[in-house]
Amino acid sequence: MQLPLRRFFIICLLLIVLAIANSCKKKSNPAPAPVATLKGNAPFYMGSAVTSNGIQSNYFYQGTLLTEYNSLTADYEMKFDITEPQPGTFNYAPGDYIVNFAAQHHFRMHGHNFIWHQALPDWVLNFSGDSLAWENLFKTHIETEAAHYKGKVASWDVVNEAIRDDDGSLRNKDVNPGDGSIWRRHLGPDYIARAFQYAHEADPGALLFYNDYGQEWGGAKLDSMIALVTGLKNRGIPISGIGMQMHIDINIDTAGITRAFKRLAATGLKVHISELDISVNPGNDPNIVFTSVLQLKQAALYQFIAETYRKTVPVAQQYGITTWEFCDADSWIPVFFKRKDWPLPFDAHYQKKPAYFGLLKGIGGKE
Repeated sequence: MQLPLRRFFIICLLLIVLAIANSCKKKSNPAPAPVATLKGNAPFYMGSAVTSNGIQSNYFYQGTLLTEYNSLTADYEMKFDITEPQPGTFNYAPGDYIVNFAAQHHFRMHGHNFIWHQALPDWVLNFSGDSLAWENLFKTHIETEAAHYKGKVASWDVVNEAIRDDDGSLRNKDVNPGDGSIWRRHLGPDYIARAFQYAHEADPGALLFYNDYGQEWGGAKLDSMIALVTGLKNRGIPISGIGMQMHIDINIDTAGITRAFKRLAATGLKVHISELDISVNPGNDPNIVFTSVLQLKQAALYQFIAETYRKTVPVAQQYGITTWEFCDADSWIPVFFKRKDWPLPFDAHYQKKPAYFGLLKGIGGKE
């Protein structure tokens, strides 16, 4: 055999050996299984409240959102004091940034909120017009903002926290500073129904929610919420669902959560867990340590909530679970209450906590 031909056969033999070796290597080292995510495992939307600044300035923040969630709620950028800081002068830039981000990355967008007794600009707090002027102010704000986001925002918290904690009546005069509703005072008790009508007229395609906290307490507050939303529905007012905020703590009575889910589901409206976080330091202990015991207790509660929601609320009424932010570093609780706390599924460094895995298991996922 001539030398070049022999060399050719040797090269072919080496190539065959290398191919067999590579094949064996692939079989012995299979590709890793995909990592479970919240949005990938939930049978409903998984959302978070977000800020435009967080999305713009923090790659860990943005990366976690893109990996884990498929629904967004504006934290504060779509509230009255931001969107209409002066009468008739609307500022949509911060909200637009979030809405555009949601559209670009195929998130569902939930608007928060049109009408609340807080987050109002000074010009509204000091407004001195008659009832017709108040109605025009109210109507114009809702219709203008709803029209601006028409087709871009899937749903809205139309009215937020209109019911008092103590007796379940509509907020009117202050019981504690800041607790009264300027809207109830000047527009009468049926302002809530008109808010829904104005929002629907401006954007007929948006789903409209009444949003509040304390359903898990039961008692007068839950009774009043049920009566309010049922009354609106029976009158033909365009209400789509109720937001159950669930700013709760680690010592909550879980039986109250189950009862609330059942009663809200019985209205036939959609149920949105809209602002979930679980405080572990409700006693404001300045020396508290986030021990493994606390972490596991918090994780078990996240699991219970997601599991109970999934099993108790009919599928057609499950609007999803939204946490109020997702990382402990961005939570409102330590700032507002001036205390140590760790209420969310991710720690201050955007690492998954036991709470994350509890939530994942509760929605039906595997760790």
